[in-house]
Amino acid sequence: MSRGVGNGVMETGGFHRITVDPFAKGFDMGLAKPLSRSVRLNGFSTCLRLEQVYWNILAEIARINACSVSALLSYVDREVHLRHGGVKNFSGLVRVVCVVHALKDRVSTPNPE
Repeated sequence: MSRGVGNGVMETGGFHRITVDPFAKGFDMGLAKPLSRSVRLNGFSTCLRLEQVYWNILAEIARINACSVSALLSYVDREVHLRHGGVKNFSGLVRVVCVVHALKDRVSTPNPE
């Protein structure tokens, strides 16, 4: 797939019209800026590089839980080790946790029928 102009995308077979613009009105490119932060995960200091939007979501989750972002990340790290034996890509896991949090009230569970 290559870049198109306007409200469509050039595909191998031709031009595909996009009906939902992924760049919402007022889209802030600053949210895509990656930021590295030093955090402590269960006593160990490490650096985590995430885009600003994910740091914002982590701050919201931490606020809801009345804890710091480092405490929240320590919880995620500890729980992924206890429940799943760890994870190879911790920053990827954090991004997924953030997306799931952001979508939690929008996603409906499939009907088991």
